Amino acid sequence: MIWLPILGLLIGAAVGLVSNWTIPVEYSSYLSIAILAALDTVFGGIRANLEKTFDDVVFLTGFFTNIFVAALLAFIGVQLGVDLYLAAVVAFGVRLFQNIAVIRRLVVTQIRAKRRRRFNTTS
Repeated sequence: MIWLPILGLLIGAAVGLVSNWTIPVEYSSYLSIAILAALDTVFGGIRANLEKTFDDVVFLTGFFTNIFVAALLAFIGVQLGVDLYLAAVVAFGVRLFQNIAVIRRLVVTQIRAKRRRRFNTTS
């Protein structure tokens, strides 16, 4: 089911590129943190699929929960006059890079295993 998060990412990017929508400046911090939360969930889904632990219910609930909590955190921060969204940026940013690192390692391991199998069957 690795296609589900990748398909969602591609559709979202395509809609964003071809649409003529503009986001008011006062909502930019909410949108940026929501996008970061969504990307974290998408890469977490790709990682889970590569680890053979992907669950579509966990993915979808995590996707919407992460976006909601991140936007809520940004909203509360604005109401308090504190840049609280930075906490979410750091948390989601760290998780995003960790997921990308694990995905890279898993893909490299899978490629090496395929090469070894191919080498062992030809020799």
